[in-house]
Amino acid sequence: MTTEQLAQKARGRRGRRRDGGVPAPAIVQRPFAQLKRSYPAVELISDDQVEHIHQASLKLLSETGLDVLHDDARAAMKKAGADVRDGEERVRFDPDLINEAIASVPSEFTLHARNAQHNVTMGGNNIVFNMMASAPNCSDTDRGRRAGNQEDFRNFLRLAQMHNVLNVTGGYPVEPVDIHASIRHLDCIQDYIALTDKAYCIYSLGEERVSDAIEMTRIAHGLTHDQMRDQACMFSIINTNSPLQLDIPMMQGVMALSEMGQPVVITPFTLAGAMAPVTIAGAVTLQNAEALAGVAFTQIVRPGAPVMYGGFTSNVDMKTGSPAFGTPEYMKAQHIGGQLARRYGIPYRSSNVCAANTVDSQAAYEAVFSLWGAINGGANMLMHGAGWLEGGLCCSYEKVMLDIDLLQMVTEFLQPVSTSPEDLALEAINEVGPAGHFFGTEHTQARYRDAFYSPILSDWRNFETWQEAGSPIAIERANAEWKNRLATYEAPALDPAIRDELDAFVVKRKAEGGAATDF
Repeated sequence: MTTEQLAQKARGRRGRRRDGGVPAPAIVQRPFAQLKRSYPAVELISDDQVEHIHQASLKLLSETGLDVLHDDARAAMKKAGADVRDGEERVRFDPDLINEAIASVPSEFTLHARNAQHNVTMGGNNIVFNMMASAPNCSDTDRGRRAGNQEDFRNFLRLAQMHNVLNVTGGYPVEPVDIHASIRHLDCIQDYIALTDKAYCIYSLGEERVSDAIEMTRIAHGLTHDQMRDQACMFSIINTNSPLQLDIPMMQGVMALSEMGQPVVITPFTLAGAMAPVTIAGAVTLQNAEALAGVAFTQIVRPGAPVMYGGFTSNVDMKTGSPAFGTPEYMKAQHIGGQLARRYGIPYRSSNVCAANTVDSQAAYEAVFSLWGAINGGANMLMHGAGWLEGGLCCSYEKVMLDIDLLQMVTEFLQPVSTSPEDLALEAINEVGPAGHFFGTEHTQARYRDAFYSPILSDWRNFETWQEAGSPIAIERANAEWKNRLATYEAPALDPAIRDELDAFVVKRKAEGGAATDF
């Protein structure tokens, strides 16, 4: 059964729409809003320890350096004062060069969406939640695990659009491998623009793809090229090849996007015990050195270009070598990464990740650990906010619903606590007195409908009632919810003139062959 057939079944249970029938119930959720951290981020290590990591990172960059595989990037680094020797890919950076370069990074910037009501601010105490990105596979309990495809890609975008807690679409929730790689980016960005009106992430996979993404985003926002240089409308994740290497496609992306004023998120993928030292301090030092080199390069390209410090340090299972996520070590690295980003005054990215292979208790507790490591560690942007499974190899429909529930719980937790006379409720307490209850008080009756967060998946019935209902478990409720909710999706408005211009650009680029590939 296809996703559309599953959605039609859900419509039949929940109501009809577009045909004059009864509309399906709207999703109960908070309005789209910029979430803010209402308390200071947790300082896991001392200022002296942060400084030790900083100085060790500078020493690593000045003495060991790192390999930069892109010729033009090395030339720009050399012009800026880096130590680049003829015939070598190794680049070494004087500490003063790094410190001076990162000083021009903006501490906050606005990421503009096609719909201005979905603009978000990166940096400060602001928090932004993103959909999952970059999974090669997807799954649901009806059809099992399968390779990424356009139908599922589009459905995940629809779910991202309709849930206000997901501020940003992020990258491709699942890779649609049924579209040829030469034109995949054209179809995917076209779907971003048509199916959502939130900001999104593009992939830095060569000059042609980045150039196409810039042009399509410019058209969608109705900007001139000069206007776009001063308005961040999309972003890209720039991964270093740990340890100590910056490859050609990523450097092409940094140069093109930074020149156009579009933010990049410099994110080393440092797994302690594999691509990084086995100690957390050593792994974070390597992460920091690679991040500083990438951040500094954005400012060499264009001083003041928006950029984020990305942390993605975790550990491996030393028995198998497999990545582990949501671990105590991952949480420590999240906190320390946040402390380093704040030392430099750079917006910070972290992630909601797990290593579970299905939506079970492991998926839930590892996600919760990841979430609180990010929130308490001071993250401004949470990548992979909803859907991540199998260490990032799968985007799960049921996990999307579990994570949305968790993100909404985090949002409720971060709402400020009021101590107004009405909220202190002395009159209600005096009215009830000793040994009474508050169910029938005017104070309760005026507030009970939205007094507490109503979870998506938690089942609060007693055992007998739950058993009579068939003993449903969380993954079963999540399966029903994503289908019910997807059935209510409505596409956001898109100016017909913009749609026509985008369509014409995509047709032209496809006729030209799209982006060059090796196959």
